[in-house]
Amino acid sequence: MNNLLTVREVIDTDVPTLRPETEIHDAINLLLSKRVTGAPVISEAGEFVGILTEKDCLKLIAKGAEPQITQGPVSKFMSTEVKTIQPDMDIYYAAGLFLQYDFRRFPVLEKGKLVGAITRFDILRAIESNRALVP
Repeated sequence: MNNLLTVREVIDTDVPTLRPETEIHDAINLLLSKRVTGAPVISEAGEFVGILTEKDCLKLIAKGAEPQITQGPVSKFMSTEVKTIQPDMDIYYAAGLFLQYDFRRFPVLEKGKLVGAITRFDILRAIESNRALVP
């Protein structure tokens, strides 16, 4: 019998999302107001199309203060080659992926649809909570 916790059991399902057409400064304000380091980008059809992270936003700022450079839709600045994980993966394997890719969060997809996100903190909290249950 497999007693390993899965990603599904520890993910955050209340994840702020963005649309590709959202203005970049509105997106930055969302990240700041929600106090998150990134937000998945979801198409009108509900498909995951990328992620906008604080690193993407820093790249924008590093390009300079010229208004035409620092304006535009999220689709212009988001990362589209994103590693994602599935909800039925065990959290120990997911922990290894965090180390392998040095990410802060992974979008969790099921059949191409976002079902949540998991962070390194979520993994640590789950492992510690599970450890407390073992006699």
